[in-house]
Amino acid sequence: MNKGKLIVFSAPSGSGKTTIVKHLLGKEDLNLEFSISAASRDPRGEEVHGKDYYFISLEQFKKHIKAEEFLEWEEVYRDNFYGTLKAEIERIWAMGKNVIFDIDVAGGLRIKHKFPEQTLAVFVKPPSVDELKRRLKQRSTESEDKINMRIAKASVELATAPQFDTIIKNYDLDTAKEEAYQLVKEFVNK
Repeated sequence: MNKGKLIVFSAPSGSGKTTIVKHLLGKEDLNLEFSISAASRDPRGEEVHGKDYYFISLEQFKKHIKAEEFLEWEEVYRDNFYGTLKAEIERIWAMGKNVIFDIDVAGGLRIKHKFPEQTLAVFVKPPSVDELKRRLKQRSTESEDKINMRIAKASVELATAPQFDTIIKNYDLDTAKEEAYQLVKEFVNK
């Protein structure tokens, strides 16, 4: 596994990383393909298997772990696993494309550690924890308890920001999208 570039976007839930990643995927000059993560949870809202995530059972996820088929994986919440299958990266590199990730902080840092020269690790920082909470509530996809769990986790995640190659402050979405585009463009053209 040593072919294309890896672009990691990590942030607490509600920071805008998914919106930024979708924006970048629309830029053909970047030659990007989205890395679809595996998840041991059920789909939420309009999520589609094979597009948003590979939704697999907890039992199946643990079999993949045991067989060492993940590039990285994390138990984000109890019995709630997310990870990147090695086969997913190989699929994208076989297409001659660069891989872009919308991934949790721990997973993003693991990828950067395994492929330090090939990876651009970007942390998307929200304006504030209060704004994060407002955005999560606005989504209307999760219970109050889940939102509170995500907010508690966000404080820990925000502390990891300095470990990333760069931090994009998402105070204004259009500015953040343009900053991300310029960063990624420079990196893939190196």
